[in-house]
Amino acid sequence: MASPVMQLKCDCNNYPWGKKGSESMAARLCAQTPGTDFKIDPSKEYAEMWMGTYPTTPSYVLKTGDLLQDVLNANKGALIGPKVLEKFGADLPFLPKILSIAKALPLQIHPNKSLSAQLHKKDPEKFSDSNHKPEIAVALGPFEVFAGFKSYSDIESLLNLEPLPRFASSSRKLNAEGLRSVCRKMLEADESTVRMAIDGLGSLGKDSFGDHPEIAELLPRLKEQYGDADNGTLVALVCMNFLKLDAGDAIYVPADGIHAYLSGDIVECMARSDNVLNTGFCPPGDRDNIELFSEALTFKSVAKDEMLLPSEPSEKSMKGKTRVYRPALSEFDMLVTTLGKGESEEVKAVEGPSVMIFTSGQGTMKVGSEKYEAKEGYIFFIGQGVDLAFESEEGLVAYRAFAE
Repeated sequence: MASPVMQLKCDCNNYPWGKKGSESMAARLCAQTPGTDFKIDPSKEYAEMWMGTYPTTPSYVLKTGDLLQDVLNANKGALIGPKVLEKFGADLPFLPKILSIAKALPLQIHPNKSLSAQLHKKDPEKFSDSNHKPEIAVALGPFEVFAGFKSYSDIESLLNLEPLPRFASSSRKLNAEGLRSVCRKMLEADESTVRMAIDGLGSLGKDSFGDHPEIAELLPRLKEQYGDADNGTLVALVCMNFLKLDAGDAIYVPADGIHAYLSGDIVECMARSDNVLNTGFCPPGDRDNIELFSEALTFKSVAKDEMLLPSEPSEKSMKGKTRVYRPALSEFDMLVTTLGKGESEEVKAVEGPSVMIFTSGQGTMKVGSEKYEAKEGYIFFIGQGVDLAFESEEGLVAYRAFAE
């Protein structure tokens, strides 16, 4: 029988938007796991460390080298538990990651379940599963993100600026369908039209942008990253909310919610899927069909505060050192345990599987009579029904995605 607690070996991918070499927190944390062959190459970008059972970049049990999914398949009842098995089967229903972001990710949405099923059936190589992909992002430090749409009135005001009326909707008053038209015009515009609009915005003073002076500061950054004719620049700056978060702040991005992470280090967790539709901040050849993107997207305006996902005290915490993020989905919640020097915590059992990473500090984790070293970068699978006790030496922070 497999142990209910297993240290994991994980891996990083190398998307070009990742931070380079040791600047990448994803790479630094990944390199902390002892006894692995992962070495940081200072010339490479390290974007994401995946932790879980998704087959693209799966995790392995450090002690045995076994694929985590194989161990779960052989020990479903003991490790997953009946409650989660009945709902989701033996595949972990969530996928946690560490992201280190040096420049904007592609402007994207994740299709909902219905569209994912259609796309997977039509092109299983590109769309590798039939699930949706709502997600949360928890900042580990300063984090910038484009997410959701500004208020219709703010977008209308910006569309009155001299380079932009050509993209305006014919609607008397902007609404969801009008915004769909605006975004399609921006995404379908040729390079010369986009370049002219971006150059026109760049010639305006900061005060021209009203309640959104950040546009003047972000425009040169996006031009440096993706050139002066990327359609995504127009959609992001004119139509989307821009948020700056600090460590511990989080956002929730629903399925079919538009977003593009811009900079920072985050813990991200999503429903088990890798489906994505991209349409900006990437080479034209990597962009998906604009009509499909536009039809799949929800064009509802969302206030910035509505996108935030506050943490709350967890009922599983015995000493008040653990909080929980509860997104509006059934696949997972996320616990975060934060200890100062010499502090301790006890966390009651979860009725399902979980994956936990220590993002900083050092100490111990106790399970019954077993003690495990708890250290920055160490990653563990924890089976259902396991009580945990933590003691820190120099402080300790752990993020734990779980289903129950």
